Amino acid sequence: MEKGQLQISEAELAEFRAFQAERQRKAAAEKAKSDREAYRQMVDNEIDSAIPELLQVSRDIKTVKRTVLENFKAILEMKSEILHLTKDDQRSHTFTNSEGNKRITLGVYTTDGYRDTAEDGVRIVREYIESLAGDDRTRSLVSMVMKLLSRDNKGTLKASRILQLRKIAEENGDPRFIEGVRIIEEAYQPAVSKTYIKAEIKGDNNEWVCIPLGMTEA
Repeated sequence: MEKGQLQISEAELAEFRAFQAERQRKAAAEKAKSDREAYRQMVDNEIDSAIPELLQVSRDIKTVKRTVLENFKAILEMKSEILHLTKDDQRSHTFTNSEGNKRITLGVYTTDGYRDTAEDGVRIVREYIESLAGDDRTRSLVSMVMKLLSRDNKGTLKASRILQLRKIAEENGDPRFIEGVRIIEEAYQPAVSKTYIKAEIKGDNNEWVCIPLGMTEA
């Protein structure tokens, strides 16, 4: 060995390498922690910045929506007078300008609902269906009717299915069957969930283009 050269044993070399590895591990852990903190801070900053703007957008939309609905209230009343409507059952009204290049639709979303008397109609329909003979044709009818009387996950009959059921009852012609469906239809009591406004303008290709009014549409 040359004079002055430092001799390191295998044990010392292993200890030094372990020290280096531990130092690198700690440095990596510190960097990961710092990165996570920087990420959390960026998220907090952007949320704090975005929320006030989004709240303002929400307030503006609410204000404009209320104003448009109020402004069209008189028009809807005049429409009822002109058409001699005693009751307005329409769920939406569309108004188009004279040039035919702009239009606004005002409407309401509804959820299906029925008064308790609907259960009497359901019982009558079930009794009639269960009284039928069990040949292939009637088994098919029973399966179809029972499917139309099935309820959604909230336990409510679907109005669109009751409409189909009425067509089947009319084709069948049995008075008891028709009476049961009629009772269900008369018990229909939809509930208004939300009002909406839809605005459209004619595009370059003369097609109607929706003006995006929601965050998912803009």
